[in-house]
Amino acid sequence: MTGHHSWGYGQADGPSEWHKAYPIAQGNRQSPIDIDSARAVYDPSLQPLVISYESCTSLSISNTGHSVMVEFEDTDDRTAISGGPFQNPFRLKQFHFHWGTTHSQGSEHTIDGKPFPCELHLVHWNARKYATFGEAAAAPDGLAVVGVFLEIGKEHASMNRLTDALYMVKFKGTKAQFRGFNPKCLLPLSLDYWTYLGSLTTPPLNESVTWIVLKEPIRISVKQLEKFRMLLFTGEEDQRIQMANNFRPPQPLKGRIVRASFKA
Repeated sequence: MTGHHSWGYGQADGPSEWHKAYPIAQGNRQSPIDIDSARAVYDPSLQPLVISYESCTSLSISNTGHSVMVEFEDTDDRTAISGGPFQNPFRLKQFHFHWGTTHSQGSEHTIDGKPFPCELHLVHWNARKYATFGEAAAAPDGLAVVGVFLEIGKEHASMNRLTDALYMVKFKGTKAQFRGFNPKCLLPLSLDYWTYLGSLTTPPLNESVTWIVLKEPIRISVKQLEKFRMLLFTGEEDQRIQMANNFRPPQPLKGRIVRASFKA
């Protein structure tokens, strides 16, 4: 990945400043976007999404200083997605979250202008076509990210294992073992989705992502969401800054079409 400019979500280093070090920030296929559900085009040729996370091999959980991330072993296609708009299976590399300081914001994508308190991103790469994740991340068809909205409701039982591990990675740069977690438990029942061509939502903002945004949110409790807000953007030695509002706002569509796998 290019560029080791420091970036973040503050006044001085936040999304409105990223274009200075990463000019692609003003490109033609940037993410996230607002999905206007009435303008999305139903495409009956879109295949159902196939998510095979059977023998899932999570390795670690870490605080990247921008989010909390769970990484996976990605040496074979056992943990992959296929179908949808894809010709090849895409391997799961990591998942991470974006969230707000309050329930009124936090997600990156919005639906008809409405944000959710949190958004999960499952990041996959095209290992049939590219040798490494880094190579895929630089290619226009290299990555597939599944976005799942989280809303407030009753406790999500499977999420407890994750939220209960967050205290171990409170500070930036910390990492803990986190094995045997299957993210299939974080998916909604319906895999209806919108899809469009976009980018990474964090620097380097590469325009390499086919986005799959699931229509149905999952629910977590206030208590579970609050555990995310106890994480810090900062290291153990630094003055503490709460990790929250770590989202990029919606970017201009610039003529792109959003396709829907379902009839509105």
